[in-house]
Amino acid sequence: MTRDSDLAELVGRLAEVRVLAVGDVMLDRFVYGAVERISPEAPVPVLRIEREQAMLGGVGNVVRNLRAQAASVCLVSLVGRDEAAREIKGLLRDDVEIESHLLEEDGRPTTIKTRYIAGGQQMLRADRELVHAVAVALEEEVVARAEADLGLAQALVLSDYGKGVLTERVVRRLIAAARPRSVPVIVDPKGSEYGRYGGATLVTPNRRELAEATGMPTGDDAEVVAAATALIDRTGVEAVLVTRSQDGMTLLRADAPGVPLHLPATAREVYDVSGAGDTVVATVAAALAAGIDLESACRLANAAAGIVVGKVGTATASAAELAAVFRARELETGEAKTVTLDDAVHQVTAWRQQGLTIGFTNGCFDLLHPGHISLLRQAKAQCDRLVVGVNSDASVRRLKGETRPVQNDAARALVLGSLAAVDLVVIFGEDTPVPLIQALRPDVLVKGADYSVDQVVGGEIVRSYGGRVMLATLEQGHSTTATISRATSR
Repeated sequence: MTRDSDLAELVGRLAEVRVLAVGDVMLDRFVYGAVERISPEAPVPVLRIEREQAMLGGVGNVVRNLRAQAASVCLVSLVGRDEAAREIKGLLRDDVEIESHLLEEDGRPTTIKTRYIAGGQQMLRADRELVHAVAVALEEEVVARAEADLGLAQALVLSDYGKGVLTERVVRRLIAAARPRSVPVIVDPKGSEYGRYGGATLVTPNRRELAEATGMPTGDDAEVVAAATALIDRTGVEAVLVTRSQDGMTLLRADAPGVPLHLPATAREVYDVSGAGDTVVATVAAALAAGIDLESACRLANAAAGIVVGKVGTATASAAELAAVFRARELETGEAKTVTLDDAVHQVTAWRQQGLTIGFTNGCFDLLHPGHISLLRQAKAQCDRLVVGVNSDASVRRLKGETRPVQNDAARALVLGSLAAVDLVVIFGEDTPVPLIQALRPDVLVKGADYSVDQVVGGEIVRSYGGRVMLATLEQGHSTTATISRATSR
């Protein structure tokens, strides 16, 4: 089984892909407010509206999740000629990594789903839509637009919400076009006729959808496995990933019949499941596009789903959040000091509001030795709070060679976080800590005295806003390279 630290490292590969997403786009509106009384007109709560928000829904939410993981996207869908369509186009326009082809159909209103939320809970959802299959001429245009991008895409998502874009003819032709190009096809299915998805790499029904498609019970593990196996046999899809809410996910593959992969749910608290299926589809698609194996792709998707259900609304899981989940699993305590850069920025901002000074140092810290301890103690003596940047495993390999690191980044972060001198640890994948220094703007930057002040990476940045660079005294005779040499020579 792939280690969590390995999965954390795989997350970075999601940013290197292009995914083609075809399906039903819609506008998700969220109306937030407070409920303080019951209406005198009927036994219903009165929502006092405080704010409203609009975002992409349907296949648009798949796009949002792909972009949260830094993948680039080509979107092909259908809208009406109305204000909602203009809003959708506006939401897409500002992101240069999204190439959108939104076809228009007279007489079809753009689908709008409006959710009313109070106290973090949905009270009501109201849908405005007209469900019918697109005309044959538009079918041809959808297929033509999509096929034009298949030469560039490394994965194809078919996001079927049953609104009319993904007719049987469109689905079959796109799957047939993707297969000779070796482009994996991930389907978020709708309805009970899954035969049209034959040849797809993966379909992702939820428990209820699987039961409807097969006519079989899906109450427990054994029933889910039996139903998913039957679905593979009947339709010719290569694999089925069943999303099971609080019970996690189950993967069945045609090439490994009777060998299910059960993934437990990862969310600690569930606030809103809206759009979680889109997150799963997007993450699996990006992972397969990056050449990641299906099992690992599903593990990534399961963690991403656990992130989004802990948020209100159709949320996304960023690459940083996803990597942090896997790194946190390798830490021994829930109070670990290892955080994402975004979380570090928030914490540093809070510390500054308390009048505290911030120090920063960085390194590989592969095998912690007395020289490291001395550096960290000297650094902490220069500030109130010390943030330590740690090179990721891939970064260490680039800097030190293929035999390093000796310990993975989660283990190195755990050891550092156990020290009283260290207040936060941030793992970074770049070769230098410049992005961290630019984001955190430490008051003092500390490095060992084997550098000169002018040689310290990021020193010029810190001095530009009035910070300072401090060179720590070195403990002679201590280095990771020397430690490894002594250990291997015995």
